[in-house]
Amino acid sequence: MYDLFEFYIDGAWVKPHGETVETVVNPSTEQGVARIILGDARDVDRALGAARRAFPAFAATSIEARIDLLQRIIEAYKRHSEALIEAVHLEMGAPLSLARSAHVPAGLGHLTQALEVLREYRFERRLGQTLVLREPIGVCALITPWNWPLNQLTCKLAPALAVGCTVVLKPSECAPLSAYIVAQILHEAGVPKGVFNLVNGNGPEVGAALASHAEVDMVSFTGSTRAGIAVAKAAADTVKRVSQELGGKSANILLDDAYLPSAVRHGVQACIRNSGQSCNAPTRLLVPRAQQPAVIDIVREVLAQVCFDDSNPTCAIGPVANALQFERVQAMIAQAIAEGSRLIAGGLGRPQGIERGYYVQPTVFADVTPDMLVAREEIFGPVLAIMPYDSEAEAIAIANDSPYGLSGYVTSTSLERSRRVARQLRTGMVHLNGARADQAAPFGGYKQSGNGREWGEMGFEEYLESKSLFGY
Repeated sequence: MYDLFEFYIDGAWVKPHGETVETVVNPSTEQGVARIILGDARDVDRALGAARRAFPAFAATSIEARIDLLQRIIEAYKRHSEALIEAVHLEMGAPLSLARSAHVPAGLGHLTQALEVLREYRFERRLGQTLVLREPIGVCALITPWNWPLNQLTCKLAPALAVGCTVVLKPSECAPLSAYIVAQILHEAGVPKGVFNLVNGNGPEVGAALASHAEVDMVSFTGSTRAGIAVAKAAADTVKRVSQELGGKSANILLDDAYLPSAVRHGVQACIRNSGQSCNAPTRLLVPRAQQPAVIDIVREVLAQVCFDDSNPTCAIGPVANALQFERVQAMIAQAIAEGSRLIAGGLGRPQGIERGYYVQPTVFADVTPDMLVAREEIFGPVLAIMPYDSEAEAIAIANDSPYGLSGYVTSTSLERSRRVARQLRTGMVHLNGARADQAAPFGGYKQSGNGREWGEMGFEEYLESKSLFGY
């Protein structure tokens, strides 16, 4: 077991003021793999003090210097990739194959994307008779979740460093191991003292202290909508910028001309990938009513190939990330059954033959109506709701009938038809005909899925302020 009892503040590993010890549990085995100390408000003050002192000099660095810094970070990240793969596997249960093919490459992709944007970005533009400057917003608090720990860390950290901000990171206390390695990577790459700081802690204490602190100019938060509301309220008194990537209940519309074998397979695999712990997972599968029986048959075929180890990496899923999430998903499945959702696969309890670990059976309900819990609540587990519809207009209405608006999916043999339907969805993103996400494009949602955008140039601009020089 690792004892990670120090925080990274002002360019050094230091002893925390907090004294509460938290055990990091491997969700595959339910055994402790590391211990950390949870910080308190004094640790937050210390880290923010370092970040504030470092900001003026770092903000004044040249673009060339920051390009060089990002290049060094990227090279160090590559050197530590195997350690990052192991850390993600241990801390949140991702199969090694998924950690290797998705989690760690996602982090590298965001670092590379930030470097590409920085090389081309115009920090000075003339609008009318005015010179408009884009300047770093200041000290940023980055609060990241446990489901995609490296993806969410780097898509915030990379643009913040690229534009000249200084940061304090609070990773999830459930999955902090990869963040420690990132701190080592940044130290090795020569990030100046105070520019990056890491403090462990829980949301109610350290997260709230960061969100409310007067020395924080911006909070970037990823997590549940409930927690995002608390962060926004805590930040309101100091009128700081708050960027949030929150929950989702994304609809996957299969139009009546879609080729079902591939469309259904892709939809199911996308839903249960990362054990269903993705905010943009297509958890509502909308299908023409007459085609629902055929869809159900394909769903069962796909689920029959799922494994819970790396014996077949193309269909392997791990456990959900912690005991609390396991109990929540079980409770949500039980509620869905109790209110009459038709269970066609999976259900309560662990998969057959598995007695340890927070493994959830991939679970599918059919004949789901928009008022049912399984159609409205973000479950954050491998749970799919099949929802029949009778017309294209009804499918669009069902898709939009949600408090969330993060992502959407549309499949048709006609790209023009997919485009037309996609334009009518009230979501921040839509995948057409199985297209993958693009790290150059903005990631974020409408409604209660959050505000602001991450990834690419638009994510880059979240960390910038505008200054107009009239008559320049």
